[in-house]
Amino acid sequence: MSVSATGVGRVGAVLEQCWHRVPGGTAGAAVASLGALAQRGDWEIVAVSAWHRHPSKHAELADAPFELAHLRWPRLALYEAWQRLRWPALPSMRCHTGRLGHLDIVHATGGVVPPPGDAALVVTINDLAFLRYPNYFHKRGVAFMTRAFDLAKVHADLVLVPSTYTLEDCVERGLEAERIRVLPLGVTARAVSEQDRAEVRVRYRLPEQFLLWVGTSEPRKNLRALLAALTQSANDLPLLLVGPKGWRTDTDELLADKANVRHLGEVPKADLGVLYDLADVFVYPSLMEGFGLPVLEAMAQRTAVVTSAGTATAEVAGAGAWLVDPNDVASIAAGIDAVVGDSDLRKRLAHAGVQRAAAMSWGSVAEGLAAAYRLVM
Repeated sequence: MSVSATGVGRVGAVLEQCWHRVPGGTAGAAVASLGALAQRGDWEIVAVSAWHRHPSKHAELADAPFELAHLRWPRLALYEAWQRLRWPALPSMRCHTGRLGHLDIVHATGGVVPPPGDAALVVTINDLAFLRYPNYFHKRGVAFMTRAFDLAKVHADLVLVPSTYTLEDCVERGLEAERIRVLPLGVTARAVSEQDRAEVRVRYRLPEQFLLWVGTSEPRKNLRALLAALTQSANDLPLLLVGPKGWRTDTDELLADKANVRHLGEVPKADLGVLYDLADVFVYPSLMEGFGLPVLEAMAQRTAVVTSAGTATAEVAGAGAWLVDPNDVASIAAGIDAVVGDSDLRKRLAHAGVQRAAAMSWGSVAEGLAAAYRLVM
């Protein structure tokens, strides 16, 4: 396999998830990873999407340091052709600037798996929650994602996963371990000034102390159990929820009688870093994660974390979190009380967490991604 005429490998990376109604953390991770790699200069990145009427909701995509190629196919037609007919091969397709052209690598970064033609195929699988908890998703989505996983098992030269937890899940469901590489996600800590803190406190009418949760409201995020745990907790700190409304979780209904819980919705990325910084404890008792980026983001801002044992968030947190049983409301309540009630424990967790986060940069992700591409070349 030869490299492109520019002297570097050329990668066509599918970033369709950036146009989903709720792009989610996986879209941000894909953009950040590819952006960090593009800045190195040893790979030419072309981000690929279907034809869309409107720009992506993912704000960082507009400033990403790589080319964005819009194919001439609308999303649904493209998905059907790629996932079922396995046609047309991505390198042969035309985009808004002409023919896409030679690719050394086709990287399916989230869900849809295009035919790679003569290129090598790399597939990112963030988690298999749709197989473990199919009732938490819409049937059409489960069928689509299951088809993508089956295609990866047959056609991928290499599969990238963000955690050992996801690797083991993939192996358990028939994907050979030799074709999988673990590539953890990264984080960039935000420098927060006293002025930042003061402005964000005023902007969101923040209480002096609070618990924080960040994510898309969906069943596996376990919000119902978290809210139930608050009623058993011995402390009375309010809980702030940050993130978009997702699916199969009626956030408004959950919060109808919860005076000490407030949903801020989506906030700008700069404000999110300050909210992490201001929170006394970050709580994230998810039932299943492939990585759990909010946990890493909270640790990077030196915030103590309470999260779930038995899933990838424990792997991500290391010694930087108090672990609870997400299926046990009493365990979640006890974990919150233990960390809120012990300032020395909070300091120890925060110190361990920030050290852990410092070792997980987007630069290190780019190095791992480049190594994966070299491997399949």
